[in-house]
Amino acid sequence: MNWDETGTETQEPGDAADRIVASSADGEDQAVEAALRPKSLEEFVGQERVREQLDLVLKAALARGATADHVLLSGAPGLGKTTLSMIIAAEMNAPIRITSGPAIQHAGDLAAILSSLQEGEVLFLDEIHRMSRPAEEMLYMAMEDFRVDVIVGKGPGATAIPLELPPFTLVGATTRAGLLPPPLRDRFGFTGHMEFYDSAELQRVIHRSAQLLDLEIDADGAAEIAGRSRGTPRIANRLLRRVRDYAQVKADGYINRDVAAIALKVYEVDARGLDRLDRAVLHALLKLFGGGPVGLSTLAVAVNEERETVEEVAEPFLVREGLLARTPRGRVATPAAWAHLGLVPPQQPPGASGQQGLFGT
Repeated sequence: MNWDETGTETQEPGDAADRIVASSADGEDQAVEAALRPKSLEEFVGQERVREQLDLVLKAALARGATADHVLLSGAPGLGKTTLSMIIAAEMNAPIRITSGPAIQHAGDLAAILSSLQEGEVLFLDEIHRMSRPAEEMLYMAMEDFRVDVIVGKGPGATAIPLELPPFTLVGATTRAGLLPPPLRDRFGFTGHMEFYDSAELQRVIHRSAQLLDLEIDADGAAEIAGRSRGTPRIANRLLRRVRDYAQVKADGYINRDVAAIALKVYEVDARGLDRLDRAVLHALLKLFGGGPVGLSTLAVAVNEERETVEEVAEPFLVREGLLARTPRGRVATPAAWAHLGLVPPQQPPGASGQQGLFGT
């Protein structure tokens, strides 16, 4: 429903396509998402603050008869950045051109795209922080003055030919806003940060998707799926499709809480949304290293995964859930991690304090 994948973005390290709680989208996900995407701000679920602010920006631009200000959308994958870019184009009655930062490796690549834009067209640039530096510098002038200088020739005989561009709206999306240089961020008239969804919002997403997919699901079934969706609509819809498969084979196609819980147990997604990799990291941290602290490389070896996989795929969700903490001495399990796995933390020596155990004296 609310997702942000154009098909050009590379997967996260270790974020394999068969990982059901992966925040990236494979070919099947992209095809289903295209059919389920909301078409207007009114249909878009969640992100109330960003949606309200964006509505004002677009309506004001329409009233002035002008193109909308450039828009920067930031946030984790799967929260709706691509969907919002398409909605911006629809609300402005304008065509949309979609590309990505990794696809623009030279200034000439960007110049070719910009020179072919129509007046008022929306250019969606996914993963904008991964664009090459020469293209980025060309984009400054294009955004501010609607003009680019095309360099013809090389060396002392090179000539800059100014090329006027029609007014357009750039919508940039990034999962790492901190990597954008300040000159680029400053040229966006509106910046919206996409937050993770709460359970009630995800239930609305699931009910809407179930209706579009012609599925029968009750409120308890939707709540069960929402609670395991890690605050991400893309994951909620993926889990819904897997529960649908189970329900069609084992439960006459009807989804309730019990059916959803049993189905997701088959797919190894527990009540808090942890999958096999997440639990493997916690099990190693708790059982092999007594809750830590332990270094990242050692922890990665213990779960037979690459260091980048543990750091960039498993850890962010575990930290956000309060199950794991990063300290100067290494990774440490929290009391919530022991409780979630039903384990009892080891007793500290007399006189030892939690602060000393984590950070030393």
